[in-house]
Amino acid sequence: MAAPTRTPSAVPSALPSATAAPPPRHGRWIEDWRPEDPEFWETTGKRVARRNLFFSVFSEHVGFSIWSLWSVLVLFLPEAVYGIDPAGKFLLTTLPTALGAFVRLPYTFAVATFGGRNWTIVSAALLLVPTIATAVVLEPGVSYSTLLLVSCLAGVGGGNFASSMANINAFYPDRLKGWALGLNAGGGNLGVPVVQLVGLLVLATAGAEHPRLILWIYIPLIVAAAVGAALVMDNLATARNQPRAMREATREPHTWIMSFLYIGTFGSFIGFGFAFGQVLQNQFAESFATPLAAASLTWLGPLLGSLIRPLGGSLADRYGGARITCWNFVAMALGAGVVWTASQVGSLPLFVVGFVLLFVLSGVGNGSTYKMIPAIFRSKALQAVAEGGDPEAADRRALRMSGALIGIAGAVGAFGGVLVNLAFRQSFLTTGTGDSAYLVFIAFYVVCVAVTWAVYLRPQAAHRV
Repeated sequence: MAAPTRTPSAVPSALPSATAAPPPRHGRWIEDWRPEDPEFWETTGKRVARRNLFFSVFSEHVGFSIWSLWSVLVLFLPEAVYGIDPAGKFLLTTLPTALGAFVRLPYTFAVATFGGRNWTIVSAALLLVPTIATAVVLEPGVSYSTLLLVSCLAGVGGGNFASSMANINAFYPDRLKGWALGLNAGGGNLGVPVVQLVGLLVLATAGAEHPRLILWIYIPLIVAAAVGAALVMDNLATARNQPRAMREATREPHTWIMSFLYIGTFGSFIGFGFAFGQVLQNQFAESFATPLAAASLTWLGPLLGSLIRPLGGSLADRYGGARITCWNFVAMALGAGVVWTASQVGSLPLFVVGFVLLFVLSGVGNGSTYKMIPAIFRSKALQAVAEGGDPEAADRRALRMSGALIGIAGAVGAFGGVLVNLAFRQSFLTTGTGDSAYLVFIAFYVVCVAVTWAVYLRPQAAHRV
């Protein structure tokens, strides 16, 4: 299916031939992309955007599964066989979280530099590196340092999210960004519960002695993601950021405010997703004495949190991202309070309910915070036009800054997952429970409520979104 391109007649005739439009690029580049134009969107844009969204979700989904792979594999590593204590297992899940956060910034740049389709092919193919490496070394007798290395490599799966979100942000009109970004991220987030369900299936059928089966299942899916992107996706010339876009975004106060809020939503989701199985095994050892018992519950929270993320984006489209985000943080503080109470009284059912509630709320917050990003710069663009600025230039800057902020917020938010795992590790090391960590989470969510209201909701706020 041919991608829409700008015809030679679209080049202004006043331009001399020496400065005419550059020669057309190959590799499915779309030169003419106007999602805010209703006629263009209905006749051409919607169909192309949906096609790219579908394969973006698939590639990101597989990336999330590889990123969270070690949240499952640690359940296959009994201390008696591999000699790894609970603190050591938390470190195995912390390292891929950290690398995934780090690579999100260059992955965001990559979309603007190489094109969304081209980078999706590369980023999907890179998932083969940690998958094959882990399949080679994972067996009794392997050194802990080797496991740390291959677990860290799984972090490349975390970068797929940033590049995918920056790409899809450019495909959709402003009025649909909350839905599109929520669907894209939610479908990607589903990679966390799906790999956990795959691990549960392997534990239930083949047993804890065969973790490699998980890896062999994912290798063909990785290949399918790369090939599908090559055959179906497109690159947008309009999504090319200016070279200093990221540097400009770092000087924008909203970048760091939104990154802080995203620590509370996505950082919670990915951190809890990586740690939940270990928390269950350590805090309720009698009920979860076997890996199968723990794996039977770990998938539920990430699944619900992923499925509800598009709803968070849709609610933000309708009621405003800041309003949904603020109330969501209030609910997350209450949810963390339920978990702390359950830990104090030793109630497993209440503990699971509280954690599942946190997963669901983090999913809603993920959608609403990402909707806030383009809304902030759309508000700034409208203000610039009202002050006499060029509408087209204001729109270009809004798109450029939104893409850059998405990359930075995605990276900083993912580091929140590192902090969650480190908080659990330290809490279990010092007290034998996660109680101290739960209190830290409650305090952090309260701070997020205050920041959201002060910057985006109070009557004097410069940009109410």
